[in-house]
Amino acid sequence: MDKDDIMKQEMTNKPAAAVPADFISPEQLYKKLIDRVISYHPSADISMLEKAYDLAMTAHKDQYRKSGEPYIVHPLSVAYILADLELDKESMVAGILHDVVEDTDITISQVAEMFSEEVALLVDGVTKLTQLKYSKDKVEVQAENLRKMFLAMAKDIRVILIKLADRLHNMRTLKYMPEDKQKEIARETMDIYAPIAQRLGISKIKVELDDLSLKYLEPEVYKELAEKIASKRSERQEYIDSIVEEVKAHIDNAGIPAKIDGRIKHFFSIYKKMVNQNKTLEQIYDLFAIRIIVETVKDCYAALGVIHEMYKPIPGRFKDYIAMPKPNMYQSLHTTLIGPKGQPFEVQIRTFEMHRTAEYGIAAHWKYKEGVDGKKTTTAEEEKLAWLRQVLEWQRDMSDNREFLSLLKNDFDLFSDSVYAFTPKGDVKTLPRGSNTIDFAYSIHSAVGNKMVGARVNGKLVPIDYVIQNGDRVEIITSQNSKGPSRDWLKIVKSTQAKSKINQWFKSVLKEDNIVKGKELLANYCKQKNIALSDLLKPEYTEVVMRKYGFKDWDSLLAAIGHGGLKESQVINRLQEEYRKKNKLEITDENLLEIISETKDLKPEEKKSKSGIIVKGIHDLAVRFSKCCSPVPGDEIIGFVTRGRGISIHRTDCINVINLPEDDRARLIEAEWDVQAGKDSGVYPAEIKIYANNRTGVLVDISRVLTENKIDVTSMNVRTSKQGTASISIGFEINGVEQLNEIIAKIRNVESVLDIERTAG
Repeated sequence: MDKDDIMKQEMTNKPAAAVPADFISPEQLYKKLIDRVISYHPSADISMLEKAYDLAMTAHKDQYRKSGEPYIVHPLSVAYILADLELDKESMVAGILHDVVEDTDITISQVAEMFSEEVALLVDGVTKLTQLKYSKDKVEVQAENLRKMFLAMAKDIRVILIKLADRLHNMRTLKYMPEDKQKEIARETMDIYAPIAQRLGISKIKVELDDLSLKYLEPEVYKELAEKIASKRSERQEYIDSIVEEVKAHIDNAGIPAKIDGRIKHFFSIYKKMVNQNKTLEQIYDLFAIRIIVETVKDCYAALGVIHEMYKPIPGRFKDYIAMPKPNMYQSLHTTLIGPKGQPFEVQIRTFEMHRTAEYGIAAHWKYKEGVDGKKTTTAEEEKLAWLRQVLEWQRDMSDNREFLSLLKNDFDLFSDSVYAFTPKGDVKTLPRGSNTIDFAYSIHSAVGNKMVGARVNGKLVPIDYVIQNGDRVEIITSQNSKGPSRDWLKIVKSTQAKSKINQWFKSVLKEDNIVKGKELLANYCKQKNIALSDLLKPEYTEVVMRKYGFKDWDSLLAAIGHGGLKESQVINRLQEEYRKKNKLEITDENLLEIISETKDLKPEEKKSKSGIIVKGIHDLAVRFSKCCSPVPGDEIIGFVTRGRGISIHRTDCINVINLPEDDRARLIEAEWDVQAGKDSGVYPAEIKIYANNRTGVLVDISRVLTENKIDVTSMNVRTSKQGTASISIGFEINGVEQLNEIIAKIRNVESVLDIERTAG
């Protein structure tokens, strides 16, 4: 079940003793909804809305939220948010009914029969987004959630609009949830839902989701910001009003019809600026923004000229999003000026149509108009959703959920700033910030990237790793004699699109070469480790390994090793595991006596193991955990018979076990966790290594995760590189692999964290 539906877990058939002070009855809320619909479409037929309201009231009768409100308040509030975006009636009906199929006896077919197939498809789409099977691995769940969202968006973008409205209302009522759930839901909202709202251009929702997320993720920061801004609100408001009045006078004198207003930037925007610039609120001066809304594009540039005459612009702070719109359709002129008292302030200039798109984004194309088919988009609108098609195409080739989520967050431009550059013909290409000319080449076509030998930017030859700047004119130089992309390109390209296409080239064009290289890598590895490869390459072992890694034949697996998609050590390790299963060490009277004789110097109390480990064929013998890999309950383990110190327990993926000389492999012995003893076996040492971009506060954020989960840290070591990355080794105590995986998953969500691995020897 989706986190949005956690509220439903608190649903009861008994009303709470008290309801919120700002409670609005369902009847009042429904009237408010209808008034809002009529305000932007006076001739609207509201009969379908009335029918949906009656059905939902009956279906959710005697159901209450944890807040004490009747449950019907939630779907009505979702519908009102959709009405505030001026959506069509089908969207609002689906908003009212979005929980009835999941929580009551009403079926999708009944919804289709009572309303329409279109409404049923919308309700079904939203319902499927909430029907997630939760596993212990929350990273997997989050990635799967995203996959479902993108597929739903591709079928009908209104599904995600309803989902965003659902999330927004639950964020507004999040105060009734336990603190740990507040943080969990707020983190997902900031990581996933707010960026999607931004990518769809819906600033009305994006801004509120950001602020509400900050309120629960950083409550102290939010409270301090609110108090400080409130303390000088009247003073700041006077300053804004004076600038608005002055600007309005000059714009009127220039004969430009315009609507002008001013505002203090929202909390999250201020907080982000404080963190990025490492400043206090008092040091942030451009807290104000003036918005000028005019009739035409010509008036936008005319108004820009007027205000640049009035105030001194700050160099480098002018952005023309009218000539080069953002991928989410946003258009506006931005400039930052020095005010009358020396304080900087931002000015945004746009047309009324641009303003509507900025507020409503893609939702603006489903405005409730009579005689318009709300579910179809124009060709131009479909072009603006090209990024969605790219994600869908890309995720089909990406089977690993962790990799999908990591690349989506860190590389794809859904979650990052964009840079805009031109082809020689003047076409605009949008790329993730930090992209180079290789990314640009692959954004044109994979054939262009594969044949690339150089690039010119603004008429001058540049290195291929030149980082593209806004407004650059980029020409890609190709040659039919090119041997294709270099493996080094994978390390320097920024966009997921380029990485994917380069990998595809290596997989397809060089498959035969990769097979040969894969064989060589396996043979060389086994030679170095003194492993008999011929003993391992038998069908009963290789078939299991092929299934494990998802390959149909051995050549494909060898090719994966050859192009670097799979490590030869991983494959050999798996083959050895299968070999050991088929060739188990038999404990005989003779070698058992040898083992016991080797431990004769142990004290009697040491021979009685209380470790929660069962070693096949041996009892009352000292068992100790190896420090090189720190196994914990839940790990796959194996025992090693030492000389004079009993049996040491290792993880099966421990480097020391993998690299054991052939002569010592006979001393490996089966071991497993004693489930009953493990319940009372206390805590175990574990160590992980975290790789992260070196930024101020990253160590604090990681430590906060450990503190919040009551994890005792036993050691910590940090190293930084000249390239700006940090390696952080942390030792701590946990009760098993489930808790360890949960901690690792939470640390992965910390900003700037690139990868995490457990020490394995």
